[in-house]
Parts: sequence; structure tokens; C-alpha cells
Amino acid sequence: MDYLTRDDVLALLHEYTKSENLRKHALAVEAAMRAYARKYGDDEEKWAITGLIHDFDYEMYPNAPDHPSKGSAILQERGFPEDIRRAILGHADYTGVARDTEMAKCLYACDELCGFIIAVALVRPSKKLADVEVSSVKKKMKDKAFARSVSREDMEKGATELGVNLDEHIPVVLDAMKGIASQLGL
Repeated sequence: MDYLTRDDVLALLHEYTKSENLRKHALAVEAAMRAYARKYGDDEEKWAITGLIHDFDYEMYPNAPDHPSKGSAILQERGFPEDIRRAILGHADYTGVARDTEMAKCLYACDELCGFIIAVALVRPSKKLADVEVSSVKKKMKDKAFARSVSREDMEKGATELGVNLDEHIPVVLDAMKGIASQLGL
């Protein structure tokens, strides 16, 4: 992984992703993936890079099956390892790519939850992650009208595939995001 630096990956993200919100989502997933790699004693840089780049092609190819398949082809051309590309392909159920590594399972589990936590923070009076608690995330999950485009089923399925419940999963992701709150503007 030494040939693939975070700076290189961040430059690639910025090349393809112009939306500030999508860039912030990438940073949130990167932080969550780093936290899980640390928890599992795995390669933090590889996992973080996977989280950072997982949606880089979304603005250009927002529809299934183009995202993330076309992005995977770009990443292959750029020399990204197969395990990173497979994890990214696996974060979209419709690709049919199995989430057969811890890294792939974590990416799937963290992706939707990061977006949901950002939505929870944005409805707080302070708009700060510091004021978001696990209980408020779980309460908002029960409100089907809140952030209705975020799949509760996918969030629950992701935690299940990781072998954890939401009471274990949410704090890992939330704490990771709180650690980069200033980068997220939250």
C-alpha cells in the first residue's frame, strides 16, 4: 500500500467528486473504516483509503449498475488492489459481489450509517456531532419520515454481517466521526 498514499487517493476523490457533501461523506466513512481497522488489528491505511474512495464515481455514475462498477474499472486502471475494489463493489448489493472480508463488511456497515449520523447531527440545534448520542441515532432510526432515503434495513443488515448489534456498531462509527468533526463542519 505504500505506493497508494492518502494524498493520492484524496486527489483522486477531488478529481471526480465536486460536491462538498459527498466529500464529507467520504471523510466520515474513511474515519469509521480506520476505527474498525484499529479495532480488528488490520491495516488502517488500506481500510481508510477504501472508505475514502468508495463513492468517488457517484457524481459521474449515480445509477445502478454504473456505480460502483465503472468506478472499479477506473480504480483498476490506477493500480488499486483487488481487495479494495471488491470491497467497494460489495457495498452495493446489486453488484452481486460478496462481502467476504472484514474490510468489505465494514464498508457496507459504515456507509449508510455515516450518512444517517450526519443527518441526525444536522437536525440538532447546534448542528454538532458532539451533541449526538447513540440513543438519538437509534430514536431517529425508528422515525421512518426522517432521512427516508437512508435504508434502515441496510444499516441493520450491515451490523448483522459484522456480527455486532447496533448498540455496539453506532458508537464506533459515531466516535470516529466525532474525531474529525471539524473536517466535517459538524
